Amino acid sequence: MKRREIERRLRIAGCYLKREGSSHSLWINPRNGTTEAIPRHIEIKEPLAKKILKNLNAE
Repeated sequence: MKRREIERRLRIAGCYLKREGSSHSLWINPRNGTTEAIPRHIEIKEPLAKKILKNLNAE
């Protein structure tokens, strides 16, 4: 899955970018306070993408 697609789904779910790191971006869901690191690759493997979306309640 493309990183842009994951970010789009997170924004729709109400999540926002907390900060940019050197190799990961930290996204937070303000409803439950969950924070998840997203690698800064163009393509993210499907199992990892699903895990990120599930943990941030953005499925």
